[in-house]
Amino acid sequence: MADTAKLYSPRNELKSLFYFSRTKKSVFLTYVFTFSFILFTLFLAFNPNPANSYSSSTIWFKNIFNGLTSSYQNVSTFSANTSQILVHNSTVLEQEPLIVKTQNLNFELDGKVGNFTQNVTIEPSEVKNGTQNEGLLHKAGIFKPNITTIEVPQSEEEVKNQTLKKGLVDRAAISEQSSGELNKNVSSAEELTGHGDERTEEKGVVTNLSTSLLEKERKEVLSGDSEKSKTDKMMEELMNCDLFDGEWVKDDSYPLYKPGSCSLIDEQFNCFRNSRPDQEYQQYKWKPKGCTLPSRLDGRNMLELLRGKRLVFVGDSLNRNMWESLICILKNFVKDPSKVYEASGKRQFRSDPHFSFVFKDYDFTVEFFVSPFLVQEWQLREKNGSAHETLRIDRMWIPAVRYKTADIIIFNTGHWWTHPKTSQGKDYYQEGTRVHRELNVMEAFRKALTTWSRWVDANVNPDKSLVFFRGYSASHFSGGQWNSGGQCDNESEPIKNDQYLTEYPPMMKVLEQVLQKMKTPVSYLNITRLTDYRKDGHPSVYRKQQMSSKNNRQNLAIQDCSHWCLPGVPDLWNELLYAELLVKQYQKQQRKTP
Repeated sequence: MADTAKLYSPRNELKSLFYFSRTKKSVFLTYVFTFSFILFTLFLAFNPNPANSYSSSTIWFKNIFNGLTSSYQNVSTFSANTSQILVHNSTVLEQEPLIVKTQNLNFELDGKVGNFTQNVTIEPSEVKNGTQNEGLLHKAGIFKPNITTIEVPQSEEEVKNQTLKKGLVDRAAISEQSSGELNKNVSSAEELTGHGDERTEEKGVVTNLSTSLLEKERKEVLSGDSEKSKTDKMMEELMNCDLFDGEWVKDDSYPLYKPGSCSLIDEQFNCFRNSRPDQEYQQYKWKPKGCTLPSRLDGRNMLELLRGKRLVFVGDSLNRNMWESLICILKNFVKDPSKVYEASGKRQFRSDPHFSFVFKDYDFTVEFFVSPFLVQEWQLREKNGSAHETLRIDRMWIPAVRYKTADIIIFNTGHWWTHPKTSQGKDYYQEGTRVHRELNVMEAFRKALTTWSRWVDANVNPDKSLVFFRGYSASHFSGGQWNSGGQCDNESEPIKNDQYLTEYPPMMKVLEQVLQKMKTPVSYLNITRLTDYRKDGHPSVYRKQQMSSKNNRQNLAIQDCSHWCLPGVPDLWNELLYAELLVKQYQKQQRKTP
């Protein structure tokens, strides 16, 4: 019992407690002293001294940590701000570099000291700077998984150039999500550096330069898609639009080529050379109601569309009007006009049945075959040996075999069916060996077009050739017809009131019925109504040069109110043709797209 009392005596218990508390206090003081020493040492080692940071910090750091292994001897010394960035590696941008402003920093690579500029580019975990010491990664391999590459651009221009060269934008994945991530990372970087909006106050650096460059690149990347979307929209509009229902509007940027600049224009159409005093008739463009035509005819693009092809006009003198217009438009866009010439060297374009203009640099031709009826004009021998002129409405024009393989064929007929011989229809229309004593002109016209349509279906390959039919072009004779004193020389502006337009020609209704029954797709250029507005566009008395009073009297007696001045209305027909070709090219590309 005595031993037990001695063991648990209050005095012994007090001594034991005092000894235990003394031990805890010693340990505590030891830890405090050690921790304070470490903090003080780190303060001396990393304290940025503006006066002489290298001498006051770096030497201390080297002396203290002299015992480190050789793999750490050459690692660069960074300031507190840089250390924070290295520690918080998770804030490095995954897609775009970020420009942040830091204090001037010192670092050492293999014993060499370099200075940072005010702007440091933090890039993804990949060494891209060609000036970076590759040996650093071998010596400090332990840092490799989390290392952050810091580039030192020398100027704003280098910042921009380096950023753009390294691919600021992933062109395959631009989205609002990436923009949100960028803004989030920018905020994180501002918190790390502690400078926020102070990043760009020196050297004229634009605030948030990386974001500005990103937006610029975004626009450039999306511009391709935007242009494609714009083209798709325009093509969709053109495909679902009646190009021939609209109005004429004044446009001072017209005509498409300078008056007097195209030497091949026939005298009959060259109103400028024939001294027509007004020029407003050249300054109108056609504006459809439901869509917008391509802004003017892009001659260079059309030259490329026609490269290596053969385009053929077949028909009467109104198609010659359109043929000459197209050559003048395209010739205006070639670099060397001397490489545009008539294949046979012809300079007059009314005497022969065929003309072909070569565009040598583009390896294509624009041709014209004279065939006012499309079917064969014929001579039937009478018993007394005399020749009787007829029109073989059952037989296609013989030279048609020469253009059946052309890439683009534009047909027309109409005006010659209004002449006395055809309109009266007496002893003129022939089928086989039979000459009709009398046949209604509309019926004869239907038979002739049926002959034409069957020939096209049998001879033209729709997979290779595009076929167009240009509709009837309105005439504006007042007070008579072309051979009976009809006039139009006092007209100087288009018709503005639809009440004064003429009725749609019955012949064009027949044409539409025939086209509907054909197997071969034929694009109908229905220019009848739009030409009906343009009573101001005919040569009238300016079909020949005003050389003498006798010529003037002859011109007044026989005016041309059927054909058109060039530059003028036929230029618009070719703009519509160009729009149709663009649509067909687009449709072809869409069919090829999987």
